[in-house]
Amino acid sequence: MAAGHDIQPQALEDAERVPVKPTPQKSRKRQIVGIVIVIVIVVLTFAFVLPKIADYRDVWSVVKTLSWWQLLLLGGSVLLNLATFAPPWMVALPGLRFLQAFVVTQASTASTYVAPGGAAPGMAVSYAMLKAWGFDSSSVALAVAVTGVWNQLAVFGFPVVALALLTVEGDKNEALQIVGLIGLAVFALMVGFFGAMLSSDEIAFRAGELAARVASWFKKLIRKQPVTWTGDSLVRFRQQTIGLLRHRWHLLTAATLAGHLTVFLVLLTCVRVLGIPSSEISGIEVFASWSLVRLLGYIPLTPGGLGVIELGLTGLLVGFGGKQDEVVAAVLLYRFLTVVPTLILGLVSAATWKRHRLRRPGEDDAANPAPS
Repeated sequence: MAAGHDIQPQALEDAERVPVKPTPQKSRKRQIVGIVIVIVIVVLTFAFVLPKIADYRDVWSVVKTLSWWQLLLLGGSVLLNLATFAPPWMVALPGLRFLQAFVVTQASTASTYVAPGGAAPGMAVSYAMLKAWGFDSSSVALAVAVTGVWNQLAVFGFPVVALALLTVEGDKNEALQIVGLIGLAVFALMVGFFGAMLSSDEIAFRAGELAARVASWFKKLIRKQPVTWTGDSLVRFRQQTIGLLRHRWHLLTAATLAGHLTVFLVLLTCVRVLGIPSSEISGIEVFASWSLVRLLGYIPLTPGGLGVIELGLTGLLVGFGGKQDEVVAAVLLYRFLTVVPTLILGLVSAATWKRHRLRRPGEDDAANPAPS
């Protein structure tokens, strides 16, 4: 649940109709370069950098000490995390059932682990699956946009909260202070833009026109087609968003926070069961490290932040005073438990979703045959 999201729902529909000039050779070269960069980062991280911090044999010896009750704690935290994937989508798209939302979120999240591009592949998968199930295109696009905005607000807001908590605790970390201030600035800009956009149609139109020009200029720099949405797209988005959020903003906020914080719970559980006490690294310091790395993970250098997150989280936790072997063991276990279950469930969901008779309430089999 993962990089930037366009907040104009019409753009998702318009994008399907935009003619794109094929450039197979250039596209192939970019893909090859991207794959090479990913491989280099992953190899450097897992074959050279992490072994310098802690020997993998020592890491495995730490993991082998886990008792049955510690394994139960880890399993419980993972199940709780998986259960919180669906609720934000159920709030953002009325009529969406838990199983439908679970299948969509597992498949879309898994796509971000195997494909480059940050959150873009996940957004595309979510939109395609929900539209194929018969949900209205504009409602699906609105759900994609709103959940994306709320996720971004959470990701940029957590470092600010972490910085405040560290300040109260009397702990100082220059890297977190810098990132926290950046997060605060971006968070304020996002809230200001979103609030201004919702305040009136006129402001929404002007903001949409400005955003479209800026986005098109940036896309021109990388030789991409200009965006197809305009100020009118943002006006339509405003009207739909107000209707959705008027009675659901608090539910969406609570569900989004639960989804993110259960990921942190998995990390905190890994840290504690692997023998890193609060006297060594406090819960606030674990939260601060996690917040910073989640923000860095939004930069789509590798699929799912593979290598980047492991290295960054290890460095921060060791910097806060954790022992190297235990920290590396906790980080690798955390990544395994947050990536592998979702990857497996997501691939299964992506392969079998058409065979399930998933439907919205009130639909019957005769009127709405399963998509082929």
